[in-house]
Amino acid sequence: MDMLALILSIIGSVNWGLVALFKFDLVAWLFGGQTAMLSRLVYALIALAGLWCISFLFRKNAITGDM
Repeated sequence: MDMLALILSIIGSVNWGLVALFKFDLVAWLFGGQTAMLSRLVYALIALAGLWCISFLFRKNAITGDM
């Protein structure tokens, strides 16, 4: 779950970088526009992944990878 959340957060970060630098929304381009249901689903999953990643700040083993 942690790896999936991290991957989705990275995708979201790259997408925001593209929006900021080039005014290009990769998620919207891939999934049919910003208001398309699939795009909205991807945005929601990325948002949930970002919220999940907040827990990394409070877990000692998240940084070191220890179990």
